[in-house]
Amino acid sequence: MLKNIFKNIGPGPLIAAAFIGPGTVTVCTLAGANFGYALLWAMVLSIIATVVLQGMSARLGLISQKGLSEIIRDEIKTPFIKIFAITLILSAIVIGNAAYEAGNITGGVLGLETLITNPTFQLGNFSIKGFNVLIGFLAITLLYIGNYKVLEKVLVSMVILMSLAFIITVFIIKPDIYSILKGMFIPSIPSQSLLTIMALIGTTVVPYNLFLHASLVKEKWQNPNDLKLVNKDTFIAVVLGGIVSMCIIISATFITTENVTNASDLAIGLEPLFGSFAKYFLAIGLFAAGITSAITAPLAAAYVACGCLGWKAHLKNKQFKMVWMFIIIMGVLFSSLGIKPITVIQFAQIANGMLLPLIAGFLIWVVNKKTILGEFKNNLFQNIFAFIILGISILLSLVTLNNVLKLNIF
Repeated sequence: MLKNIFKNIGPGPLIAAAFIGPGTVTVCTLAGANFGYALLWAMVLSIIATVVLQGMSARLGLISQKGLSEIIRDEIKTPFIKIFAITLILSAIVIGNAAYEAGNITGGVLGLETLITNPTFQLGNFSIKGFNVLIGFLAITLLYIGNYKVLEKVLVSMVILMSLAFIITVFIIKPDIYSILKGMFIPSIPSQSLLTIMALIGTTVVPYNLFLHASLVKEKWQNPNDLKLVNKDTFIAVVLGGIVSMCIIISATFITTENVTNASDLAIGLEPLFGSFAKYFLAIGLFAAGITSAITAPLAAAYVACGCLGWKAHLKNKQFKMVWMFIIIMGVLFSSLGIKPITVIQFAQIANGMLLPLIAGFLIWVVNKKTILGEFKNNLFQNIFAFIILGISILLSLVTLNNVLKLNIF
């Protein structure tokens, strides 16, 4: 039975694993701690947007049997626009993920540190943190095996573990169901909550997931008749990911400590109310969130780089391995040595801020081309949703650029 379950599961849970990283856990924690259930509607909106965009990306990967970056390189004919698009994509995804990988590894470490002291080793003038290296080593080992089925099973297992951890924590808490439903379906914007709302959307609707999904779908399925399986896989996984995110928000509303700043405060803050029991589940969830993102981010960067540069995008390809290995090593170094690549992260945020509406727009254009998708191109209903989400992505990008560049527009 377990074998059949894994057989029918596709890349969807890997996409959910990618967007429920340490950044998502932190943002959801802050949303719940500062605004209670009031911003749950923003997560519902994010889930809808993610289902629509990831659904289009997955369909494109299945029907075209190409990654999104490959299609961009093939379909944009004007040399200047093509060079600009490829440069922006490489900057946002490859350089960006190298900077963000430190946060992914640190997130996994936070989960372990909630339970065990992180061992430190002295190498000359440098202090190397043991857990950081361990998570990096696990990520490298899984990707180096180069077997999609093995990778899929490990990540799906981690997603299930993470989901259970956060969902069980909510059952322990026993929140008010009416208040949750009100927060989910009656939008409100409390004072000083706008940036948190945009952060909730931004941490769920992730540009690199659009590239990752198209590439992973063609690894799993090759027959257009499998489209129903692809859509089902995407819908269930993204909705489950959204439920997990909402569980984190709900859990955070019960935090009793003040000055909540990061994800580890969620576990520590709940301890006075629920003892160490809830703390263990949260620690497992944090660890799983960190390690899954620490694997999917380098994987996405490798698919993007290979697609943009015309290399063979395959798990066993040398150039493919070089890209993801570079991302993980940079993440381990930045996180273990305490280096904060602020300039690189700011640059990545700007690039990602510009990238999301451009990729969303390009995706809408491509999935409406009969020459690429034939009978599987977007219908009117899908386009209405797609253009609404394009508008949201433009607003999200403006907020991101405003925060990074301090323009004080909002």
